[in-house]
Amino acid sequence: MLQGKTIMITGASRGIGAAAAREFAKEGCNVVLLARSGDAIAELAGEIGEKALAVPCDISRYWEMEAAVQAAVDTFGALDVLINNAGVIEPVSHMLRADPEGWGQAIDINLKGVFNGMRAAGPVMVSQGGGTILTVSSGAAHGPTEAWSHYNASKAGAAMLTRCLDMENRADGIRAMGLSPGTVATQMQREIKASGINPVAQLDWSVHIPPEWPARALVWMCTPEADAHLGEELSLRDEGLRRRVGVIS
Repeated sequence: MLQGKTIMITGASRGIGAAAAREFAKEGCNVVLLARSGDAIAELAGEIGEKALAVPCDISRYWEMEAAVQAAVDTFGALDVLINNAGVIEPVSHMLRADPEGWGQAIDINLKGVFNGMRAAGPVMVSQGGGTILTVSSGAAHGPTEAWSHYNASKAGAAMLTRCLDMENRADGIRAMGLSPGTVATQMQREIKASGINPVAQLDWSVHIPPEWPARALVWMCTPEADAHLGEELSLRDEGLRRRVGVIS
């Protein structure tokens, strides 16, 4: 069903992004890998093969995101799916002691980076007759967490961007949705664990799901089976969703 489609993934150097790249490649997709770590995405592209393109990119800079979209179109002839996955949790800090520059950098990546992706990819997709834009969200978008004001605020903003995109461009063929994966065994969770500062940091490692689960969910969300959820944020904590995407029986 997704054979031959071109998928762009931000934050593709590790974690959910890298797992998603592998899952989409298994479906016969072209994958465009974006991250600031050029070496890591180049290595992943080498693993996947000729259907992968590595594009070093700082998504907080619009012109870099725009150039990455153009590279995808130049290489594969189209852009069908954007996965807004890149995000940072550092610097973890109570708000009144937060470093303003670090706080702002987190907003630049987690919120502006999502907008930049939508703004750069959306018009290309509309010109093609449609496309899918998925954003990796978080439970942090919907309630405060101690020492995560930057993360809570940016994820809440990104969730609203998904709703705005759906409202404005569903009629143009844009399928916009969010995925809240729950806690995932990634480098970000190691950083959270090391901070020790709030209840999320106290969770036992065994409760975190593998990154392949949200990767499979993202693939499923690109199919017509997910059309009933356009404009919504899906939670992978939901056992029904886990069954539908095939990660549990």
